[in-house]
Amino acid sequence: MKVTRKTIFLGAIAAVAIAGGLAWWQVALPGPLAFAGGRQVDLATYRGRSPTGVPPELASADPLTKGRYLTEAADCQACHTAKGGKPFAGGRAFKLPFGTIYTPNITPDRETGIGAWSDAEFVRAVHKGIGRDGQRLYPAFPYASYAMLTDDDVLAIRRYLASLAPVRQANLPNTFSFPFNQRWLMAIWGALFNREPVFRPVADRDAQWNRGAYLVEAAGHCGECHTPRTLMQAMNTRQKFAGGAAEGWNAYNITTDQVSGIGAWSSDDLVSYLARGHAPQRGVASGPMAEVVELSTGRLTPSDVAAIAAYLRTVPSIRSSGLPAMAGPAASVASQGPTGNPHGKRVFEQACVSCHAWSGKGAVSPFQQLTGIRAVNDRTGNNVALMVLNGGGSAHSPGPYMPAFHVAYSDAEIAAVANYVTARFGTQASNLTAANVQELREQ
Repeated sequence: MKVTRKTIFLGAIAAVAIAGGLAWWQVALPGPLAFAGGRQVDLATYRGRSPTGVPPELASADPLTKGRYLTEAADCQACHTAKGGKPFAGGRAFKLPFGTIYTPNITPDRETGIGAWSDAEFVRAVHKGIGRDGQRLYPAFPYASYAMLTDDDVLAIRRYLASLAPVRQANLPNTFSFPFNQRWLMAIWGALFNREPVFRPVADRDAQWNRGAYLVEAAGHCGECHTPRTLMQAMNTRQKFAGGAAEGWNAYNITTDQVSGIGAWSSDDLVSYLARGHAPQRGVASGPMAEVVELSTGRLTPSDVAAIAAYLRTVPSIRSSGLPAMAGPAASVASQGPTGNPHGKRVFEQACVSCHAWSGKGAVSPFQQLTGIRAVNDRTGNNVALMVLNGGGSAHSPGPYMPAFHVAYSDAEIAAVANYVTARFGTQASNLTAANVQELREQ
């Protein structure tokens, strides 16, 4: 067939059109409340109780109490505290495919923290992702979500941080490789994906729903972990809350899907999980989510936790193909159950069965239940292996606690026991290797 100039020209136009369409698809994402329909209005014209600020229970509290509450609602401490470090002094490492980013010191130290920052500079950083010196911040700092916080709430957080004891701790340099170390590129990213205005409530929804939306979308920035990313690392809001990742952990689907999400959870289940890190017959918060409960949602008022639950229960259902229905009960005796993994069974018998029991129902506490929870029904096995490696909770706290076994067992042993746990208590055995666990250990 003869290829003419016209054919080449038309082919080039088609290629450009396809490329443009794909680019538009990556950029033209729905807003965080687009799913709700209805009419969004400015806060000044909203007739219901304001969804911003602190809850009614704290309306008469002093400014620092309000600021502390909003700081906890925004979950600032978790990211800005290194493991074993001083709160808010920064230095926590987040390992990404293209390097490691370290969170900065946000104590009021004037040399290494934010003590010398003006209020306007602080608001600009939180809303626009621009540092005091004009340096662009990476969206690992969730300014695309924080942009919806009101100025008053951002300044209340600022006042609380300014009341803390200053910690002199220099910020660590990131280790990003080229071109990811070119911060000016974040100006383009921000122009494309940091376009949300300050939170605009939906007039057709009640006050509790709008309060929940503000806490989930703006302050709590839940979508930053629980929503998958596009090729340009923006939240893919077409798959809102369908599951993402955080520090190597799988952040599971929190849509109303009955199988892979939280659609089968009751409001009481959600409230219990957010407030105490455990919902009976549903699971225990672990990894980054355990920190969220400890430092954020577990410190919120009952009315705010209920508002979060009410909002989440309206998010449209999206089915995650990799998350099957929960497995049923497990055998209560050692001899029954999966075969072919004696190594994993031996480790489980040595380190796990005394708390979790062969049935997975928990030997002493409901916190020890393994059946019916998402992590053991996740065929990747990542969260099970990470829980064995890192443990969770505190031995001195009344909530869920598990010791860490990263020293006691090798990568091969941890892979084996994770595969055994998912086979015995889940729908499908994971297939982790020692190399996989080594990668998780490095997270």
